[in-house]
This record gives sequence, structure tokens and C-alpha cells, in this order.
Amino acid sequence: MPRIIPIKELKNTSEISDMCHKAEEPIYITKNGYGDMVIMSMEIYESTMRRIAMYHEIEISEQQIKKDQVKDARNSLRETRAKYGL
Repeated sequence: MPRIIPIKELKNTSEISDMCHKAEEPIYITKNGYGDMVIMSMEIYESTMRRIAMYHEIEISEQQIKKDQVKDARNSLRETRAKYGL
């Protein structure tokens, strides 16, 4: 379950840092009862960015498949070997 804390709790920075490192997901910060910010550990941030990059690459691949911009691997290898005399 996501952790939600009011912005006034950000004064205790070491406690917030510990909370971020113990949590396996972002911590949501509210201001006047409304969502304002999200904080997370560097490890969770980097993991999230890698996952987003992977999904982006998959999306590009799917678009290339739909546009028939792909080649059969065996045919490509055969063409490459023939081209370079391998």
C-alpha cells in the first residue's frame, strides 16, 4: 500500500531518508490535503527508469513489427555471410 505523508513531515530529513530506503515504492507527499510530490530512493528511481526504458524499447519493436520493418534472422545472417564472404 502506498505511503502518503503531509509535506510538514519533510522537516525530519533523516527519518524521511530511512523511510524512502525501506519502502519498495515511491512515497507520496501531500500539501493542504492534495497530492504535491513523490519521493523515492535512488535505487527505486533507477530501477523504475530502467523499466520505463525497457517498455519504450518494446513499444518501438512492436511498432516496427506492425510496419513490417523486420527481417528474418536466418535470412539476414545468410545475406551478411554472402556479402562478406564468410
